[in-house]
Amino acid sequence: MSKKFIPVILVLTAASVFVAFQSQGKSDYDNPKSKYTRILRNVGLLLEQGHYSPKTIDDNFSKEVLKKFENDLDADKNILLKSDIEAFKKFETRIDDEIHGAELISFFTINDTYLKRLNETSNLYKTILDKPFDFTKDESVMLDREKLDFPTSEAERTEIWRKRLKFLTLSRYSNMLDDREKNKDKADFKYKADSTLEREARDAVRKQFDRYFTTKKTSDNIDENFSTFVNAITGSMDPHTDYMAPVDKRSFDETMKGSFYGIGAQLKEDDGKIKISSLISGGPAWKGGELKVEDEIIKVAQGNEEPVDVTGYSVTDAVKIIRGSKKGSEVRLTVRRMDGSIVVISIIRDEIKLDDTFAKSAIINDGDHKIGYIYLPEFYIDFADPNGAKCSDDVAAEIKKLKAENVDGIIMDLRGNGGGSLPEVVKMVGLFIPEGPVCVVKGREDKPYQWKDKDPSVLYSGPLTVMVDEFSASASEIFAAAIQDYKRGIIIGSTSTYGKGTVQRTISLNPDSDNPLFANRKVEDLGSVKLTLQKFYRINGGATQLKGVTPDIVIPDRLEYLKFREKDNTAALPWDEIGKADYKTWTSNISNEAVINYAQHQIDKDENIKKIQHYIKWMNDNNDKAYSLNLKKYKEEEKEAKEKGKELDDLFKLKKDLMVKNISADTVSINMTKDKVEKNTQWLKRVSADFYIDESVKVMNSMIKQNATAKNN
Repeated sequence: MSKKFIPVILVLTAASVFVAFQSQGKSDYDNPKSKYTRILRNVGLLLEQGHYSPKTIDDNFSKEVLKKFENDLDADKNILLKSDIEAFKKFETRIDDEIHGAELISFFTINDTYLKRLNETSNLYKTILDKPFDFTKDESVMLDREKLDFPTSEAERTEIWRKRLKFLTLSRYSNMLDDREKNKDKADFKYKADSTLEREARDAVRKQFDRYFTTKKTSDNIDENFSTFVNAITGSMDPHTDYMAPVDKRSFDETMKGSFYGIGAQLKEDDGKIKISSLISGGPAWKGGELKVEDEIIKVAQGNEEPVDVTGYSVTDAVKIIRGSKKGSEVRLTVRRMDGSIVVISIIRDEIKLDDTFAKSAIINDGDHKIGYIYLPEFYIDFADPNGAKCSDDVAAEIKKLKAENVDGIIMDLRGNGGGSLPEVVKMVGLFIPEGPVCVVKGREDKPYQWKDKDPSVLYSGPLTVMVDEFSASASEIFAAAIQDYKRGIIIGSTSTYGKGTVQRTISLNPDSDNPLFANRKVEDLGSVKLTLQKFYRINGGATQLKGVTPDIVIPDRLEYLKFREKDNTAALPWDEIGKADYKTWTSNISNEAVINYAQHQIDKDENIKKIQHYIKWMNDNNDKAYSLNLKKYKEEEKEAKEKGKELDDLFKLKKDLMVKNISADTVSINMTKDKVEKNTQWLKRVSADFYIDESVKVMNSMIKQNATAKNN
């Protein structure tokens, strides 16, 4: 952390000390309003004093926060009314004052109104679904309400819900009609009239919304909605500054280190109930032998504490309280067996490894060439354990295994990799280059600082390609940019990566927790803020922020039309550039430029890819359309969409699957459990049928051939 940021921590501590003296003898520490006020004050201090490029927290900022909070609460604009939004305007110039210490009124007022409207809305669907729908009427519904306004009256809100529910019922009813037609000649077929199918479709939608509103009323409580409010503040500063309540901070840490303390069971939602879908072999629940697949979880207790009824909880929320922060802690599950019996099962938590988040590799046999394939879903590290998992060590191990198999080239797949640890990405780039700068970071008032690989050795010096897509972000972009700037390999992917070029650090909102002033006083965890402190720059001087990394070879992506990259967020920080770092590009037998030009030419003239581009454009043009609620027109639209979707799926199917196999050194560990064998089989199948990997193999073959020709000459 920059030394210039230390005063921010001191300010937070001083503010907490002041509150401690002010509140001595008072019992308001557990008062939500008091707690929320402290959180808001500390968030404001962090944003103003520590953010890389803080917006002024003034009336204009307040207006942005209010608009974002309204949207985050009711993104579909079908709960709140236009009159509510008008009433909230009195807070347009107040939220900034509340951040600076004024009495917190805006959140409680908006939250009360929202919960009232949510309760009203939760009763609408039952009345609407009590009556049959007429699918002969010529009307339509706009499902994407982002560009529409809030309803002006309760009647208009009811109409919005009527059309939405009618569409969902129509979709089910249409499928039921198709199934009836398909199965009518079967001996055991039981014919049902149109009216019966329509009623059953409505009943299915009713059950769906019974579950939806039960879960929503549980999850949209005052604490969760306040977190949404604070995130409207942090998110108005920039998209990656987030407030995390204590339980969310734990989930974030678990993701980063690739493991957590839990019971080793996967949950599912089944007709509004939370059930066990599978047990992880070797995990605590599996070892205990009492918890069974299909058991329904009713209550969860932490040791001897009062159990929490999880009826109506989402799977995500249930997981949060079943997992723990300590190895060896006890969780007690009250479960209902399939036979109806109810039992309480005690399980001691242990570390659960998230194997799916770790690096893994395989070998692709393509004629005369053996190509190594490494998949890395994120740049993970266990900050709490020096001996814990590190992606740079794991990738190095995979490279060594591939080299032992005498591969001719390596494909590094970073598609969908949202980033992670900066030190780890620097080490990982160092596996492929001699010592030198990997990226540059710049703080708010600091001089640019170069992150360097200081190891002159190169673990792998052969042909290299890096696969990216629009979900490749942050550390993935640093890796791809460094490989591209050093001309060490060829980057392949969609038109650009995500474009997240900022650095965050997680800062506790109560650094006073260890202060002796609080020795005899409860100190409640106020959560943390993942704060944007710095910006990334490539060694060529350009930022990865906003623009991302443009691949050397662009392959059309079916999700290209969706607007979710950094550049599509109005709160995103801008692109800029600094001076170029001093570095030497990679020297090899391969002319990257020649390979790139040839490959892009082949892609551009490929008729199959031209058709893919055509269908992607069609999907883009039809993304925001209104949907017909007339059965005949709906079926016509559905038929066209299915045909287009199937044609696109067919275009992505390989004429011949790739020959993919495991590395010999991995076979023993893979065959240890049935679960691992099944997961591995599925993974190999996905890799062998992957259109984009196939295109990367073609590029790799060109590199290998050119490399071999140069060596022979």
